[in-house]
Amino acid sequence: MLRRNLKGAYTIWYRDVIRFARDRVRMVAALGQPLLYLFVFGTGLAPAMSASTNGALDFRQFMFPGILAMAVLFTAIFSAISVVWDREFGFLKEVMVAPVSRTAVALGKVAGGATVAMFQGLIVLILAPVVGVKLGVSQVLAIVGLLLLLATVMTSLGLVIAARQKTMEGFQMLMNFLLMPMFFLSGAFFPLRGVPLWLAWLSNVDPVTYGVDSIRQKTLERTVAPGMLGLLTLHPMAADVIVMAVLSLAFIVPAVWQFSRSE
Repeated sequence: MLRRNLKGAYTIWYRDVIRFARDRVRMVAALGQPLLYLFVFGTGLAPAMSASTNGALDFRQFMFPGILAMAVLFTAIFSAISVVWDREFGFLKEVMVAPVSRTAVALGKVAGGATVAMFQGLIVLILAPVVGVKLGVSQVLAIVGLLLLLATVMTSLGLVIAARQKTMEGFQMLMNFLLMPMFFLSGAFFPLRGVPLWLAWLSNVDPVTYGVDSIRQKTLERTVAPGMLGLLTLHPMAADVIVMAVLSLAFIVPAVWQFSRSE
């Protein structure tokens, strides 16, 4: 029974990864929004940020970790739309009657969505030299782990919502309502030090904040002076990782439960 469930979860994961690997247009098109923010928005605001920090910080370098998180965030959340799509076209019903537990199916969807989102983040990571971000092998390995952890959090959240949505239109409207506030409150585009109390509180309850903070610490550790990086850091790295790990579990459990109850 365990072997059958593991094989079922692997099959669901493999299906999502293969669909992503074969969709070259999707991979290229997903770079459009990060490139727009990084080179248009970032270049436009770079002089103002440079003036406020006396040239100690390049705004595009500051934004780059947030752009990595954005690629993961949007890909992870919208990977859950495949659940709604499969429900509308009957594929999900076929999966549900297979001799595999629904828990295995849900975990396979989480693993598949998180892997795809992590790969999308790695595609954006290739742009690091373009904006002058210096990376070593150990940094890249750590960033891969952080991207995968953030992707797991967001894919699980997406699955919690998608498990009860009947139409793609309803899911997309709800996601658009949640995604942009989560992204902008994460500190991807501006430092969260010295902000009003209400904004700091909202940022602290935003799961993406911990992903952006940890990715920024690791990505910029060889690019930005330690003193400046300390001013940009919100929490110790260990605290960010622990919070994301707890959130992963907190979202996976209801995601599996909701998926198991779906018709």
